Amino acid sequence: MSASFTRHNVEFPTENGVLLRGWLFEPIRKVGNQKLYPGIVMSPYYGGVKELFVDLYAEYFAKSNFVALLYDNQNFGDSAGEPRQEIDPKKQVQDYSSAITYLQSLTNLVDPERIGIWGTSYSGGHVLVVSAIDKRVKCVVSQMPSINGKKNLRRVQKNDEEYQKLLNAFERDRKQIVEGGAPRIIPIVRPAVQPDWWAFFDVNQALDEDKWRYKNWKNEQTLHSVEMYGEYNPEEYIEQVSPCPLLMIVADNDTVTFTEDEIELFEKKAHEPKKLVKFKGHHFSAYKGQPFEITSKAANEWFTKYLQT
Repeated sequence: MSASFTRHNVEFPTENGVLLRGWLFEPIRKVGNQKLYPGIVMSPYYGGVKELFVDLYAEYFAKSNFVALLYDNQNFGDSAGEPRQEIDPKKQVQDYSSAITYLQSLTNLVDPERIGIWGTSYSGGHVLVVSAIDKRVKCVVSQMPSINGKKNLRRVQKNDEEYQKLLNAFERDRKQIVEGGAPRIIPIVRPAVQPDWWAFFDVNQALDEDKWRYKNWKNEQTLHSVEMYGEYNPEEYIEQVSPCPLLMIVADNDTVTFTEDEIELFEKKAHEPKKLVKFKGHHFSAYKGQPFEITSKAANEWFTKYLQT
């Protein structure tokens, strides 16, 4: 991967008029080179922003002669949208298609017939939905995808009583919003019950060279985001992804999106062409060290196989 790249700030509208902002990574062309590159659309994980290590994948792809578009989801980071810190999976899925449209509009840079999408965790589920319904997608990489929100949400509650308390909180929040109140805000990460999450997101423990990455991240989400998470099941779309080539990457000890569920879905429901890659680690291991080397290389090889000509 000898090619260099540049990174530019970009912005583009969604289909409902919200302005998304992000970074465009592109290979540096030699003078006179009019080559069109394949493009990859990317967005962060649940409650994340583009700076929180997802950009390292975009850099990797750009070094391999892909144009990579990485943007903040609406309501987060540099992107517009209200209410702030609300994670709406349906809108985030639609925004992938808006990003594809933007990438295809770069007619002097990107080949509109060679577009891939990449997602991780929550957006790893999104790309299953997008590739099933938007046939402009020619290749997809789904990393540690969230595939069944209702099942996952139920798992993290200690018992039926705790789950009912959560459902009651959803109802009170809806009533408050209807009556003109602000949506309830809760933490994304709770140190006492999410040690793997906290180890990844704790800005106070971040290495000095990484602290800038946390500038746009807030440990906040609307309670309604959790309710929508529980209603969102990307697994229902995986049978429709084919003939788009699907690479699924999973951690062998994932207690957030659950390794065994991901593998079972892949083996029983996904159709060819498909490939499964498993690495040693937990849900937040993928972004650094050897797990990053494994996951970025696997994704890059998959995109190269199906998008490079």
